[in-house]
Amino acid sequence: MNDQTKNRRNELSLDGLNFFLADVRDGLGPYLAIYLLAVHNWEPASIGLVMTVAAVAALLTQAPAGALIDRTTAKRAVVVLAALLVTGSCLLLPWLTSFGLVALTQAVSAIAGSVFAPAIAAITLGITGPRAFTRRTGRNETFNHAGNACAALLAGGFAWLFGPVAVFYLMAVMTLGSIVAVSLVSAKAIDHDVARGFSPESAGSHGQPSGLRILLSNRPLLWFAVCCALFHLANAAMLPLVSQKLAQVNLQLATPLTSACIVAAQLVMVPMALLAGARADQWGRKPLLMAGFLILPLRGALYVVSDEPFWLLAVQLLDGIGAGLFGALFPVVVKDLTQGTGRFNVSLGALSAAFGLGAALSPGLAGLVVQAAGYNAAFLTLAAIAGVAFVLLWLTVPETSTRTSNSAAAQPAATL
Repeated sequence: MNDQTKNRRNELSLDGLNFFLADVRDGLGPYLAIYLLAVHNWEPASIGLVMTVAAVAALLTQAPAGALIDRTTAKRAVVVLAALLVTGSCLLLPWLTSFGLVALTQAVSAIAGSVFAPAIAAITLGITGPRAFTRRTGRNETFNHAGNACAALLAGGFAWLFGPVAVFYLMAVMTLGSIVAVSLVSAKAIDHDVARGFSPESAGSHGQPSGLRILLSNRPLLWFAVCCALFHLANAAMLPLVSQKLAQVNLQLATPLTSACIVAAQLVMVPMALLAGARADQWGRKPLLMAGFLILPLRGALYVVSDEPFWLLAVQLLDGIGAGLFGALFPVVVKDLTQGTGRFNVSLGALSAAFGLGAALSPGLAGLVVQAAGYNAAFLTLAAIAGVAFVLLWLTVPETSTRTSNSAAAQPAATL
């Protein structure tokens, strides 16, 4: 097999991995809220609490997961094991009813899922190198969103025919697909030194990574972590809240309509990820990031205008812009700010923990506001938090693209 054929196989394998893993990496997501509400008749606060427990579990393991991916050369095996744990934990839910057991399964799922982001980023960087990383990350996100859209569409159809439990078995099928895809990625194609953020010219001659040191000494990275945390504090609870509103309007249609919301957003995310991957090197990272952050407060404010399902679906399209740009640019900005340090995946894990903190607190906060003041108050609260995130991003995070500033990406590494 010649090099061109091998490269093509690796490209297609990464495409398949991101497509199939899309339905696995976030566990049940908003479908958990629908399942607990529709099948077990849980209160919104209890649903929010179990989702918060899972998010906190993921939060505590993000940085260690990044360190694991930095150190191991068995990155593909880690992805396989994590996918099996996530799916197995979710498949147990139809046989569980107590809060404690449900929370435990979702915590296990969240802990296992914490390795996916750094593993995919590391495998990608190790294969492409830093120069082609931005474009390939955009392509990764494109197939990730396409996989989410396809899975949500199938979940909506199967849930209509067989009930909410159908989403569990769909996840099992997607897991098998992701295992096949990652096994087809050539292990020899991954440069594990480059994959952890060392420069290709000097890889192999550095010490061990130190995520704590990066976070304490790299001010742009710190501010970016704060912005990411606030973004996810505002964003994580929005779709689950929409799902609960849809369930109140029509319980039978709740899962199919939630799937429609997800499909609509994911279809918008596909061109957004392509745009970020194709233009972030030329236009810079910050303008695209600011556009993504600005959409979130607008989306939160628009949710309160109407409870009509088609209005909520239309507003959900805006999530495709914000999440599509953020998802494609997040690992690129972290790579820019840590290039040459050999600490890329530890830093990616630490920042994932930062926005994981926001995501962990979001459902609980939103659930409490809903019970105290209603759904509209919860949406407006989340919109206000998103506005703060946008302002902080504008004021504190510099452009990291080397196109705009030759020293922007290198300066943080010099401060370590």
